[in-house]
Amino acid sequence: MDKVASRTSTDPEKHVDSSSVGSDQPIVNSELERTVWRKLDIWVLPVVTIFYLLSFLDRTNIGNAKVAGLLKDLKMTNQQYSIALTVTYVPYILAELPSNLLLKIVGPNLMLPAMLTLWGVVTTCQGTVKTYGGLLACRFFLGLLEGGVFPGLVLYLSFFYPRLRLQTRIAAFFSAASISGAFGGIMAYGIINLNGKHGHSGWQWIFIIEGAITVLFGLVSFFLLPSSPDTARFFNAEEKAYVKATLKADGAVGDESSDSFSWGEVGKAFTSIHVLLVGVVFFFSGVVLYSLAYFTPSIVVSLGYTAARAQLMSVPPFAVAFVLTMITAYISDRYQCRGAVTVFASVLCTVGFAMFLGSKNHHVQYGSLFLSIPGTYLMAPAISTWNANNAAPHVRRATAIAIGFIMTNSGGILATWLLGSLSPAPRYTKATKILLIFSVLMGLFATLNIVYLQSENKKKAAKRTTTPRAEEAAGLGDKSAWFVYSL
Repeated sequence: MDKVASRTSTDPEKHVDSSSVGSDQPIVNSELERTVWRKLDIWVLPVVTIFYLLSFLDRTNIGNAKVAGLLKDLKMTNQQYSIALTVTYVPYILAELPSNLLLKIVGPNLMLPAMLTLWGVVTTCQGTVKTYGGLLACRFFLGLLEGGVFPGLVLYLSFFYPRLRLQTRIAAFFSAASISGAFGGIMAYGIINLNGKHGHSGWQWIFIIEGAITVLFGLVSFFLLPSSPDTARFFNAEEKAYVKATLKADGAVGDESSDSFSWGEVGKAFTSIHVLLVGVVFFFSGVVLYSLAYFTPSIVVSLGYTAARAQLMSVPPFAVAFVLTMITAYISDRYQCRGAVTVFASVLCTVGFAMFLGSKNHHVQYGSLFLSIPGTYLMAPAISTWNANNAAPHVRRATAIAIGFIMTNSGGILATWLLGSLSPAPRYTKATKILLIFSVLMGLFATLNIVYLQSENKKKAAKRTTTPRAEEAAGLGDKSAWFVYSL
């Protein structure tokens, strides 16, 4: 596979200012190289990780609440539960593109903490509802406020890290989703013991306590997030210059004119073949991801465990998912093999769902979760990074990232019905068959994208051979030849 050439990584249609070549070229400095990324990993990455952990926890803890008595207390049917989940995703999807386009204009240091704080308030309010209608209202506003979080965080990290370092960091914060699956199960196990305290049921305390934690961290995060390398207080002037030069040489950022807003760049994202191919993978992945995120406690209950025990038994597969996500992210960054990791993830999901479908042994079915859950959770950072790596300048990248997550959450809508009212427990036969087919299709479309990108990179290599060395040094000639797609 071709590795991404950091020195010549500019966008195929991006206008490269030849005067920038040289002055913006980072001087290789091993000491700075170690220092700047370590500082970002210490000051920015943990905050982003907690953001996503709280986002995923507050969106999916309704699965724990369901097992703890939500449906009984609000007199809800399985169909109404699926509707409540669907209501979350409609505003969620609508918010993703506008949110990503506004992120740089408003400032991520203001927009992201404000979203976090407000959805924490909504989550807390969810714990006080007395009617099904009240739950629907809360789920709507939760989706509206959370919609821009995942695409916004991916875009935000691309402001700080070059392409070759991005997946490990995206995997680090996305692993918070698998941590939230484990952490949420442990918390729910403890919290439901508060059942009846101060007039609230155990499922209400899940929302109240976890929402309050989100509000508190949201307020603190206003003082933690820098908007860009320029405003990072932990960098000195030399380190800021080094990061900016590295990002510009890598093609992760451009100059002010190329990174300014353009509807044309929005349109190019929607017509890029590789964005569309990965978008299909995002959709199938979203169906699988949210099916498992929302229904793992219910699946474990269907295997014969009590509601309280199911909260704990859902923890180990998510813990394995965390470890495997980080290992594959390191491999993907080291060898630049986003597509290969995606295919590997689809194989894990395929085998996992085949085991669940083909066996009636509850131990085998529970064991299948150790394949399907890690498979879908390690895929998300791989395709997210793949998508972000291959789109620039800023507006096109922001749009491409938003498209990916619009597709993911469109898949989430289908997921809310698959294991809800369309495929009843305990076997979930119809749902498992569909998830098995989608797992195979994820690998197929990922393979198609690899083949397409390899073909495009060969065309670019041919163009580079016809460019005089002087023009290459100046960044002139056919600029599309300088952008090597990440495979």
